Amino acid sequence: MEITINGEKRQLVGNPPVVGDEFPHFKVFDKNDDKIKTRQLLGKVTLLSVVPDINTPVCSIQTKKFNSTMDQFPDVNFLTISTNTIEDQQKWCAAEGVKNMQLVSDKEESFGYASKLLIPDEGILARSVWILDKEGKVVYRQIVEELTDEPDYDQALAELKKLI
Repeated sequence: MEITINGEKRQLVGNPPVVGDEFPHFKVFDKNDDKIKTRQLLGKVTLLSVVPDINTPVCSIQTKKFNSTMDQFPDVNFLTISTNTIEDQQKWCAAEGVKNMQLVSDKEESFGYASKLLIPDEGILARSVWILDKEGKVVYRQIVEELTDEPDYDQALAELKKLI
């Protein structure tokens, strides 16, 4: 699959899952450097907000936007995933006053390769939003075609509301 960064074409490592697919198994790391694996998310609806670099304006906006809606969905797993180091992510959280959100690191690129969202030339993930049902099947996906654009928050939240 191809996306653009400031209009320049970039290839992802493959074709990401589509609606109806089971989301591939992956591992990411939380703020304590503990592994979070796909199976730990099962049993609850999950929203995955994928950002290229937490320290950029659009990624920061996307993360804060979803963080501000978390309280409306207490029975949903919310994860924001980037390839930033845990230290970078924690500095961002401290600077932005974000305390409750799960900001997780794909520092080993397990998520990026499994989901096919990794942009290998850049070492970052393609901006996207995913909603998985309780069994881990993809019920919504938006892969933002231009990396510097924001996702459609309203559409993602409307899809989320259908599941709860």
